[in-house]
Amino acid sequence: MHTLLAHVLVGGGHVPGAKPSAESVRLATDPEPAQGRSQAVATGAFELLAPDGERIWNEGLADDIPVVEGRRLLVLDEPTYTRSWNADRFFPHLPGAAELARVLTADEARTWFARTSPGSTDHDRPS
Repeated sequence: MHTLLAHVLVGGGHVPGAKPSAESVRLATDPEPAQGRSQAVATGAFELLAPDGERIWNEGLADDIPVVEGRRLLVLDEPTYTRSWNADRFFPHLPGAAELARVLTADEARTWFARTSPGSTDHDRPS
């Protein structure tokens, strides 16, 4: 998930950071499973946080992202340290995909941002 988010958001110029390598994106999205273990390395572009500021680990599942008003809400923050991992898929027969449906307006972004807690956000601001 981290690689796919970075590919769409950083690679698409929507957020700053280092975009993932073409090989790590290929390994995440290719319909054919990798044949054996590759030497490709993915590097973290951001910190993944729940709306309450709790870390969501890269080893986690999409279900670890809390549902807020019927939508999974994930906060991306600057990484607190450099991390990397083998870019192979955990489930080799299950290719990943991520798509940016649309960019929120500034007002929409402020409204969602207000649903997050202090520490990683500006929660006390009125929406």
